[in-house]
This record gives sequence, C-alpha cells and structure tokens, in this order.
Amino acid sequence: MSNPSLPSEMLDHYRQVQESMRLFSGVGELERERTRDILNRHLSFPPAIVFDIGGAAGVHALWLARHGYTVHLFDPVPHHVEQALAASRDQPRHPIASCSIGDAREIDRPDRSADAVLLLGPLYHLIEREERLKALKEAHRLLKPGGRIFAATISRFASLIDGLSRDLVSDPAFVSILMEDLQSGQHRNPTNSPQYFTTTFFHHPDELKLEMEEAGFQVEKLVGVEGPAWFMNSFSRHWDAADKRQLLLELLRTVEEDRYILGVSAHPMGIGRK
Repeated sequence: MSNPSLPSEMLDHYRQVQESMRLFSGVGELERERTRDILNRHLSFPPAIVFDIGGAAGVHALWLARHGYTVHLFDPVPHHVEQALAASRDQPRHPIASCSIGDAREIDRPDRSADAVLLLGPLYHLIEREERLKALKEAHRLLKPGGRIFAATISRFASLIDGLSRDLVSDPAFVSILMEDLQSGQHRNPTNSPQYFTTTFFHHPDELKLEMEEAGFQVEKLVGVEGPAWFMNSFSRHWDAADKRQLLLELLRTVEEDRYILGVSAHPMGIGRK
C-alpha cells in the first residue's frame, strides 16, 4: 500500500505520468547526466552501500548497480517499486540489491547502515518544513559517520522560468499557481493538469542549506544540476550534437557552485556529510 500521509494528488500524478521515462527525453536527459556526473565525483568508491530513497523506477539505482554499488531503493509509490524490480531483473549481472515500498521519513533499516543516501525526490513532496526535517534526520541516522547525503530540490523560481520560456503565463490558472510558488514555495495545482506538476514544495537554495544543517549535516556544497541550460530554446540542437553536448556539460560543471546559478537551475542539490 502507498503511504496515506502523502498528498493523494501526488500519488495520482505518478499514476498518470511515466516517471520511468522522464529522464530519457528532452531536458530530462540533462538532469540525468548532470546528476550522474555529480554522483560520480562525490560518491565513495564501489561497492559502497547506497540508499536511493524516493528512487522511483530506479533510473539512478540501476546505473549505480551497474557500476558496482550495493544499492537499496525505497519509494512510496508501489508502481515505481514494481518497475524498479522488473528493470533490475533485466540486468541480472548487476541487480539492485533490494527494492522496497518506503517513506523517506521512516526507513526500516539500522542506524549507520549506508555509505551514501540519495534524496533525489522526497524533499519535493514533503511540503511542510517539519516533515522535510524528519526525512533529512532519518537520512542522517542511516548514514555511517562520514557518509554523504545528496539532497535534490526544485527551485523556488522553476515555475517562473518555465512559465516564461514556454508561455504558460498566458493561462491565468498557471499565473495563480506561479504567484503562490514565489510567495511561499507551496506549489498547488488545482487544475490537475500534469504539465503543471503536482503538490510540491519549491525551495530557495538558502532554505535547503538551513534545513540540512538543522538535521545535523555539514553542508559541503550546493550545486545547480541543470544551471540555465534547461530553458535554452536551442537545447535539443546542442544536446544532439556530441561536441556541443560535451561543451554544455563542461560549462555547467564550471558554474555549478556559483550561488547566482543555483536559483535558475531547475534542481538545486545539497551535498552534505555526517
């Protein structure tokens, strides 16, 4: 069963969309490759134990398993867990170690049992600060001393940038959603249109740092996953040409820690150490 304490509209959203495919087209590919680049540079060496909490259909977990990591995936959406299990069976030489239904605020694993924890989704959908702190403190409990957390968020300014770049602001309903995002970070979508996403919290980068510190982490850095590339009109032309793609990735890595880049990135990520 899915967790009834999570927003029902969030669970409905993930029944409507194919999250397993999102990172394999358009700017989703940029998010996937930049996330992998960040993990590649900051994870300890395999066979380190990684808890992918909120790991959805296992896109990152499968990749890490292929690179020798011992990965345990947890997600509150049963369909996602079923997809991850099926995909794991399709790579029998490098399976995900386990796939379980789980809530980021309470993971049924012992203290100090992971070398790294990925929270690449849960902080979006825990819309109250106290609940996000529970998830962060749970990750802190699970980590071994010196272990790292990778905590991704959605930028406070994501709807503003997306709305302007795709002219969603022509819809008064979207403008109403956008104004609340900017004021409180509380993203609510009464239209239930999947293109306007679902109930979510949009972080200001400063909030992410404060929440991680309150949970007990030493914040090593904040990085912008996509930087300004996700709203480029010419993104597909750059991404589809190997030389331009490589240049794009190099430029994004160069500016990823610049505090002025964080807010324009769709997904600011915090990297912290226990």
